Amino acid sequence: MATSPTEILLLHHAQGRTDGVLALAERFREEGHVVHVPDQYDGHVFATLDEGIGYAEEVGFQTLLDRGVGAAEGLPAALTYVGISLGVMPAQALAQNRAGARGAVLLESCVPAEEFGAWPDAVPLQVHGMADDPVFAGEGDLDAARALVAAVPDGELVVHPGAVHLFSDRTLATYDESATERMLQTLLPFLARL
Repeated sequence: MATSPTEILLLHHAQGRTDGVLALAERFREEGHVVHVPDQYDGHVFATLDEGIGYAEEVGFQTLLDRGVGAAEGLPAALTYVGISLGVMPAQALAQNRAGARGAVLLESCVPAEEFGAWPDAVPLQVHGMADDPVFAGEGDLDAARALVAAVPDGELVVHPGAVHLFSDRTLATYDESATERMLQTLLPFLARL
């Protein structure tokens, strides 16, 4: 259990605020953290990644980014931002631009830092993804993550073996329990020290 709770804003992936996303939030709560899990999809949850991306395209990626960033309004400045895949965009934007960030965790996605400005030196970063994930590795996120953590004084990239996207959501067919447990072995101590 953390010596002092980390307050976390957890931003969901393209399939919505699934029960698997809520289960991950609950896992963080079990460690003593305070976790906020806004719904950027207005209650919509999608069975496939393609359906979720289709909805994101219909709503607009900028709108979803704005909703995610807006979810921090009214919350303390000293937040840790955790984004899963599509949720990485607002998590990263907030970590790079909202004063008081304690840290950031980017799961299965990473945007080049210059998209949102410079990374603040005092904000620790951890990035997780699978080595052969067609999205994370195949669409440039892994390269962006390598460049970003190289530039962040307290940055760490953890590349897990495997070839699926959204491996940490236990309600999806892509769930990988052993990879999720390996992720948590690194992620939970990171959160505990923030």
